[in-house]
Amino acid sequence: MKKLLVIMVMLAVVFSAPVFAGGQQEKAEGDGQQMAKAIEVLHWWTSGGEAAALNVLKEKVEAEGIKWVDTPVAGGSGVQAMTVLRSRVTAGNPPAAVQMLGYDILDWAEMGVVANLNELAEEENWDAVIPDAIKKFSKYDGKWIAAPVNVHSENWVWANQKICDDLGIELPITTWEGYVDALQKVQDSGKVALAHGGQPWQTGTIFESVVLGVGGPEFYEKTMNVPMDQDALKSDQMLEAFKRMETLRGFVDDNFSGRDWNLASAMVIKGQAAFQMMGDFAKGEFLRADMVPGEDFFGFRTPGTKGSVTFNADQFVMFEKESQAKRNAQKVLAKNVMDPEFQVSFNVVKGSVPARTDVPDDEFTIIGKEAMKDLAQANDDGTLFGSLAHGHGAPSAIKEAVFDVVSAHFNGQYTAEEAVEALAKAVEAAK
Repeated sequence: MKKLLVIMVMLAVVFSAPVFAGGQQEKAEGDGQQMAKAIEVLHWWTSGGEAAALNVLKEKVEAEGIKWVDTPVAGGSGVQAMTVLRSRVTAGNPPAAVQMLGYDILDWAEMGVVANLNELAEEENWDAVIPDAIKKFSKYDGKWIAAPVNVHSENWVWANQKICDDLGIELPITTWEGYVDALQKVQDSGKVALAHGGQPWQTGTIFESVVLGVGGPEFYEKTMNVPMDQDALKSDQMLEAFKRMETLRGFVDDNFSGRDWNLASAMVIKGQAAFQMMGDFAKGEFLRADMVPGEDFFGFRTPGTKGSVTFNADQFVMFEKESQAKRNAQKVLAKNVMDPEFQVSFNVVKGSVPARTDVPDDEFTIIGKEAMKDLAQANDDGTLFGSLAHGHGAPSAIKEAVFDVVSAHFNGQYTAEEAVEALAKAVEAAK
């Protein structure tokens, strides 16, 4: 299937002249420094906090005289956006810039349709300020192909501070047993203990954090990052991970199926639920609701995972354009993405931390400062791992295979023992 897509894309590039909707990619008058009048950006940042963060970038680009043509595709994992992108590229009409994650970036680079950002990267010395774990997905065959805008970490629990204070739950919670006790207290009080949206990527996000908490860094790497070890996948530790997922399943509400992640965050914000296990983009929702960290809400690492960070990095990939004017506009976007001041202003709103290592933490909240410190320490200790659920642990086929098993188990279609066996088989078949 992947080879077929490559052939279709290449045929489109050779035989189709790009047609840009509404003439929005027209050139401005000028010499060799001419600039396209507009740049189309495809992304999936559609929640309130995400849209507010993206607006920071939009304003910077438009301040340089380039109209921002917004192409949002709802869906927190980017799956729907990649479907739209495939159809656009096959039709010979790719957007100028696309938000992407992890292995999706490398897949598109392999097809030979993305722009080379080496000139800008060398001018601004990106190699010196981006962590190697991020550069793995920003570069292909020695060439910069993406501009990383942030680093999210996924192994977080978000808590409503008032509910926890009222029930005598002390935060942070550091052990699995303490976490289960807290969930039970909340449930006994009549509130929802764990706000969750039953979409495969959300369940996968919880699962990978549970796996890390059960087995530690080495076990996580063996089971959630390629090449993925069959003995580890079939181990007693994996069985324990699925049993813990069964425990968590008992603390979600009956209406969890299909709920968007930001609506689960809203349940915690409104005091309808006490906890949510989600990446730190959820923090952006709390901040947008004018909640104060340490007073109204609290974030802590999933019990048992302190010292390790599972990450994903949103990056902007530029698709090859036939005119210098359009390439110049793409360069402006990439330059603004990597601007240190922008990396601060964007990530303060988004809930993530900068992709650059040379950015100060002065403007970040106490949770943001902790996240930056955790990221730096994990990078130094070798415990910074790609998030499987968010496209940085394995290629899409393997990720989706894991999602299928984990979701089926969470929905009661497998016992824990059956899920262990099914997971090992699914991963092997998807390689």
